Amino acid sequence: MDFWQPNPNAEPFIPKRELNKNIKSQFRAKLFKNRFINRIFQAILVIILMITITLNMVFIFDTSQRLHGELSNRMGSAYVNQGDSDHPENLLDDITPSSLSIEVLSSQSRVTVTIDGATILEDGEKGEGRGIHVVVLNQATGSVMSQRLFDTYSLQEDEAMSLFLNMISDGRIIIFAIKDEGTFQLKGAARSLLTRLGSRHAQGLSWRDMWAMVTEKGGKVYGESYSKSVTFSSWGASVILRVQVPLVPIERSNCQWPDTEETQRRLQFCNRIEGYGSVCSCDEPASLTFSPEPVEDNKVYEVPVIVIASNRPHYLYRSLRSLLSARGANKDMITVFIDGYFEEPLEVTKLLGLRGIQHTPIGYKNSRISQHYKASFSAVFNMFSNAHYAIVVEEDLDVSEDFFSFFSQTIELLEKDPSIYCISAWNDLGYEETSSDVYELMRVETMPGLGWVLSRKLYKNELEPKWPTPEKMWDWDMWMRMSEIRKDRECIVPEISRTFHFGSFGINMNSYFQDKYFKSHSFNTQPKVIFQNVERVTKDNYEDFIHNMIKTATVLNEFQSPCNENFLSNYSDGRNSKVAVNMIFILFIKMVDSKDFDTWLQTAKCLKIWDLDARGYHKAMWRLRIKNNELLVVGYPFSPYSIYKPENIKPLNLHLQNSREVTEST
Repeated sequence: MDFWQPNPNAEPFIPKRELNKNIKSQFRAKLFKNRFINRIFQAILVIILMITITLNMVFIFDTSQRLHGELSNRMGSAYVNQGDSDHPENLLDDITPSSLSIEVLSSQSRVTVTIDGATILEDGEKGEGRGIHVVVLNQATGSVMSQRLFDTYSLQEDEAMSLFLNMISDGRIIIFAIKDEGTFQLKGAARSLLTRLGSRHAQGLSWRDMWAMVTEKGGKVYGESYSKSVTFSSWGASVILRVQVPLVPIERSNCQWPDTEETQRRLQFCNRIEGYGSVCSCDEPASLTFSPEPVEDNKVYEVPVIVIASNRPHYLYRSLRSLLSARGANKDMITVFIDGYFEEPLEVTKLLGLRGIQHTPIGYKNSRISQHYKASFSAVFNMFSNAHYAIVVEEDLDVSEDFFSFFSQTIELLEKDPSIYCISAWNDLGYEETSSDVYELMRVETMPGLGWVLSRKLYKNELEPKWPTPEKMWDWDMWMRMSEIRKDRECIVPEISRTFHFGSFGINMNSYFQDKYFKSHSFNTQPKVIFQNVERVTKDNYEDFIHNMIKTATVLNEFQSPCNENFLSNYSDGRNSKVAVNMIFILFIKMVDSKDFDTWLQTAKCLKIWDLDARGYHKAMWRLRIKNNELLVVGYPFSPYSIYKPENIKPLNLHLQNSREVTEST
């Protein structure tokens, strides 16, 4: 330590405490300086923002003034001022167009309709949109009132188009355009109607011609364009039609109806929607008030009614009018469930003073339909928490006048007999040639649908928890027919249906299918049918009834086939040929197990009834009424009623006969 000397180059010692104070002081000074700069910057931004807002407001005000001047001065020939306004926000309401510039394109792969530069119809999807496109405009406002497509390449679409055109009010502007092909099934009546609407080319339209027309219903034609196909394998050249259509004053397009609640509904509908005939007639409008005759002791008056709907508003309108006109109808219990946010079906529902609920679509095609049914069932039982049952109908069904009376007389069977799955107003096998007794009830193992009663207990306890999920592309009704769901229960149906299926287009429907399998169904027209013995269709009673019928029936042999031209016109008792009237016949057909329906389906084909799958049977037995004779068709040996087959009778085997015919022909 004696030799230690301080280092003259070392920095002086500063205590740690003093060092911290100096660092903090420097930090505070920098922080204060940064905050001051930030505040100045924020103030500058606020000033710039205020200047920008002020400039924009001046620009908007100046632009609105110049727009008003241009519309009033330079475009006075194209617009009409309907009234002065002190409020700038009402400027667009005060000015309406006095004419429309319409452009229509018709071509092989594309159809467009443009009004005043705005495209209101464009169909360019490959493989879609074939046929005649029709757009209806309001003659006073130019708004689109209806837009339809008729695939007149297919059967009966020309008839649907004619019906729609006839339902349009006079004065409306109608636009037509063909995409791809629109004449193959365009028959004379439809062509004549187009000619009456002013077309010069309707009678000569042929294979793959292109055509467009703009006309006023009951008035002048504003333009028509046509291009002929040169060869069978080519299409006509694309046509573009441009026309200027004057609009009429609003007061000329309105009807002078009395000021009532019904009129308010009618006005709201008719000012926006077109194609419903006398609903919007100025002279004799169709009544929107329904006063159906009551049903005595109506047991379904407080039962909610589910109307399953999609985007087929004209079907819905027809179906709802039918439903509201039936004896015993209670409009307060009817709810229309619409699959999707479609405007027109909801407007139809409101027009008739009913409650409409729109659902968000879930799933695709059959899956979407299935989910719509589930959502509707769940919603109605939640809405009507005390309801034990619900009646289910679809938008493409007419109902008979005794529709509610039928359910009123049969609904208690669901409580009395646990073996009953449902009660349906539809008989799958009830065609004009196979049914005639309006008083007869039957039990069937296959759930028919098409107007039926669903119990809350069945839905909540069994169906809802197991309902097919959206990813399953299943038909909901086929799922309900599955043995593990049905559990050996049966449905009660009338011999003659109390509903009629009229819809000819949909996901699983077309005009051919409607004509072949639904058009010739029988439909009850008697308003007051009283069933004398409803209890007869309970499980045990029905078995006794069937056994007694079989015991008294005349047995047909294998040569007396339903495929014979004169089947049951007369029969032979072994000695004489007799005319068959009010008799009971039994025919045994080959059926070795629960899935062997070959001979039955051939039998059904010969009878021209449903032959796509086996329906309407009870214990492998089908009940039909042909030429006022009851026919029991029994599947042998699978049916328990096979015990009644005489030993000398061979069961009819149409599958074997067909095989022999094919062998002989080759």
